[in-house]
Amino acid sequence: MKQKVKLRVGVIGVGHLGEYHVQKYKALPHVDLVGVVDTSNARASEISGRYGTHSFPSHHALLSSVDAVSLAVPTEKHFDVAKDVLSSGVHLLVEKPITYQLEPADTLIRMAQEKSLVLQVGLVERFNPAVVKMESLLTKPVFLESHRMNVFTVRGTDVDVVLDLMIHDLDIILHVVQSEVKELHAVGMSVLTEKTDIANARLIFEDGTVANLTASRVSDTPLRKIRIFQPDAYLSVNCLKRELTVTKLDGVLRDAHDFPQVTSNRTQFPGKDPLADQIASFVNSVLNGSDPVVSGHDGRRALRYALAIIDQIEKGCKNFQTPC
Repeated sequence: MKQKVKLRVGVIGVGHLGEYHVQKYKALPHVDLVGVVDTSNARASEISGRYGTHSFPSHHALLSSVDAVSLAVPTEKHFDVAKDVLSSGVHLLVEKPITYQLEPADTLIRMAQEKSLVLQVGLVERFNPAVVKMESLLTKPVFLESHRMNVFTVRGTDVDVVLDLMIHDLDIILHVVQSEVKELHAVGMSVLTEKTDIANARLIFEDGTVANLTASRVSDTPLRKIRIFQPDAYLSVNCLKRELTVTKLDGVLRDAHDFPQVTSNRTQFPGKDPLADQIASFVNSVLNGSDPVVSGHDGRRALRYALAIIDQIEKGCKNFQTPC
């Protein structure tokens, strides 16, 4: 039997997150990890040696040898490098946010379409098994609430908290609510950086659905939860623990006053790896010619509303010391 040809892949940018991409590709049997690139040649050599691959002096040198790449460089470099990737006819998984602005995102989407290339955006929470299961149980969401809190680290401070953290929940909410946004209200403030570190946004959709999103990167403890109210159930997703709790009317049980009773069922997903699933999904899209789970259009939509939130915050009060 003829051996199936492996997909040749590379990783551009092998810092903290890029190294995880390298790990996941290395574990896939139908993938040939050709090599890595980093602005630090020492880092590229370290990672290539650790995972048994090659280091390339630049992304230009890598692109002629691969079919697909992950791009995990700082956001300010996304557009320039991604444009080179797509111009070379190479499929692309770009970390979030897709770009800083909408026009460059539109250019990348157009380039991918013209060349029939997969353009996937790394909004990894879509692959969280608790989120995937939650989506399958949705009927008609009425109210959605998300809290995404991180302990402060310098990593990710090249963008504000909306593009760093809240964009994950924006993507999920915009994906599951089958209606256009009618109103958006946002507030936020800086605490430790010159950018917004705490933000809250309220989205009101044309069909009456309301979503409230809060993100902070100056919390004392990590928290990543999404709660959804719909007519037949209350769904609570703990993204950190990868568990889903569904609370609904029992349908049979009633208390001593003849009130109906509610029951809760918690489902856990131990051993699941959202990043590995994201990368496997990207590889499958390339191999099968199928649309990615999180497309360039999805990444652009999340970016559109993230920028609208940032704009409202910039026009209002954002300094921790300044009363509004």
